[in-house]
Amino acid sequence: MNKHFSALIVDDEKLARQMIREYLQKYPHVETVAEAANGFEAVKAITELHPDLIFLDIQMPKLNGFEVLELSERRSGVIFVTAYDQFALKAFEIHALDYLLKPFSEERFDAALKHALEHLSDELPAGIVKKTDNESIERVLIREGSKVHVIPVDKIDYIEAQDDYVQIVADGKSYLKQQALSELESQLPEKQFVRIHRSYMVNIERIGGIELYAKDSRVAVLKNGKQIPISRGGYQKIKKIM
Repeated sequence: MNKHFSALIVDDEKLARQMIREYLQKYPHVETVAEAANGFEAVKAITELHPDLIFLDIQMPKLNGFEVLELSERRSGVIFVTAYDQFALKAFEIHALDYLLKPFSEERFDAALKHALEHLSDELPAGIVKKTDNESIERVLIREGSKVHVIPVDKIDYIEAQDDYVQIVADGKSYLKQQALSELESQLPEKQFVRIHRSYMVNIERIGGIELYAKDSRVAVLKNGKQIPISRGGYQKIKKIM
């Protein structure tokens, strides 16, 4: 194989990174260009170095492996390396090249690497990182330049659509995220968030009451005093929940 590949190793365990690095040494056409010990370091390395191949742990401090892929908008060349088998289905649904379950043998590693390099050499279509069915996110990730905001969904008061962005209001602070409101709606827990208007989604725990604003027009009054318009369809949704 004449083509050369760059590799990034992401794991919060130093020994795990060292083992992968040693296994890669017998492959002269694969160069380890960087290592990362947490999710933030991983996002930085991916966006700056654009490695062909990523060996990615899932359970890590600060950001997990799936959040790393979301923030870096990475769509290909990922081999998950983890001690937990419960994430395997999700990993393959986002088109991971392989799923190495710790502890794994060098033979198993070789097989995963061979498959990955064949895939990369053929330049097969990359999968898109997305939420799997029937799964709700627990926190929203917002990238702002080199800064990353991690917002637990429980902290969100409401979300407003603004063209190609959504404005997320949480703990008195506002954040802009480039995402459609309908997409974010499908990711948030449906028992906790309700779309009360085409432009607004509200955390029902933040609603202090509903008031008549004009004839056949209502507003949701949040506990902090913020008023948010309610459409007729939104009002029917709220009546079923509250």
